[in-house]
Amino acid sequence: MSTPAIRALTAAGIPFTERAYEHDPRAASFGREAADALGVEPERVFKTLLAEVDGRLVVGIVPVSTKLDLKALAAAVGGRKAAMADPELAQKRTGYVVGGISPIGQKNRHDTVLDDSAELWETVLVSGGRRGLDLELAPADLLTITGGALADIAR
Repeated sequence: MSTPAIRALTAAGIPFTERAYEHDPRAASFGREAADALGVEPERVFKTLLAEVDGRLVVGIVPVSTKLDLKALAAAVGGRKAAMADPELAQKRTGYVVGGISPIGQKNRHDTVLDDSAELWETVLVSGGRRGLDLELAPADLLTITGGALADIAR
C-alpha cells in the first residue's frame, strides 16, 4: 500500500527500501516495536516527533533509543522555547496518525531537524507513513527529501 512518503520518495528518485512488520496495537513504543520486529539496532531506527517552537511546528527526528532535547531543537531552528506539539495538531498538520508519522510527504512543510547521530549509519529507518511500515534510506537522502538540517537534538 502506497503512502505519501513512498510517493514523495519515488517522485524524487530517491532510493529506499520498504520494511514492513506486523504492528501490535498494544505496543507501548512504536519505534522500539519497529526495531525489535525488524531486527535493527534501536539507534538506527528514528522516530518523528513534532514540537511547537515559538508558536510554529518543527519536526525533530531522533533515534528511538533516545529522547528529543527540546532546548536543542529550538536552538537548531533559531528559536527560544519548545514544547511537544498536541498529538491532534500533529496528525492534522502532517496527514499521518500518531505512531505512523513520517518525516517525508507531510501535508504541510515544516522545518525539520535530524539528530546528527544519523551520520553514523549508512542507512536509517523512519516511519513510512503508517504503523507497521518503516522506510530505510541514507541519512543524506532523508535530509534532501525533507529539506532538513543536522544537529545534536537527542539526549
